[in-house]
Amino acid sequence: MSIAEDVQAIFERDPAATNLLEVLLTYPGLHALLFHRLAHRLHRRGVPLLPRLTSHLNRWLTGIEIHPGATIGRGFFIDHGMGVVIGETSEIGDNVTLYQGVTLGGTGKEKGKRHPTLGNDVMVGVGAKILGAVNVGDHARIGAGAVVLSDVPSHATAVGVPAKVVVFREPDGSSRRVEHLPDPELDMISALNRKIDELTDRLNVLESSLRDDVGGPRDDDRPIRRGRSRTAATGRGQILGEGA
Repeated sequence: MSIAEDVQAIFERDPAATNLLEVLLTYPGLHALLFHRLAHRLHRRGVPLLPRLTSHLNRWLTGIEIHPGATIGRGFFIDHGMGVVIGETSEIGDNVTLYQGVTLGGTGKEKGKRHPTLGNDVMVGVGAKILGAVNVGDHARIGAGAVVLSDVPSHATAVGVPAKVVVFREPDGSSRRVEHLPDPELDMISALNRKIDELTDRLNVLESSLRDDVGGPRDDDRPIRRGRSRTAATGRGQILGEGA
């Protein structure tokens, strides 16, 4: 592993990288990786305290926290990097890309190997959390904001909370969808439409039941009876006669 390989990975994967001096001076992901290599060597040699102090300084300067015990392969690239956390027993393969806010952490319940293992050519999106001793296969992709709690196969794309595999990408570039992407807003709108349809059906049933109970047309639509009219006319004549 060399600085030249790290710089080459940045130029290959970040279109914003324009020149060598800019990359060397302004890319915190590169600085964090250099600090980690020093801390990792000290950690492997059993040097007490100094590896953790180096890691702590690394976090203070770059906003990226990498435990000295984590194992990282070639061509590793952290884009932007703020808030990235990589746990002690994490293992990262070659040509892996992490974006800001990614966590390779534990669940707090395991002992020994308690952090994720990432294969080669893996991409982990913004804010994704991979928790526990799970395996992410080669060429897998983890969507932004996903929470991965179980293994992800090679060439798969996993999204959601908890993360589910939605697409398999074949080596020839084709893809095979296995599940639709989750859409909470669409799910809510669909649920509201179903409820409206249900309430409309119930209202129609109630109106039909009320019409059956009344039995026929309303009082306002019924013709006036003749007998009732004569009685009203007689009463009116009596009143007029008494007044005369």
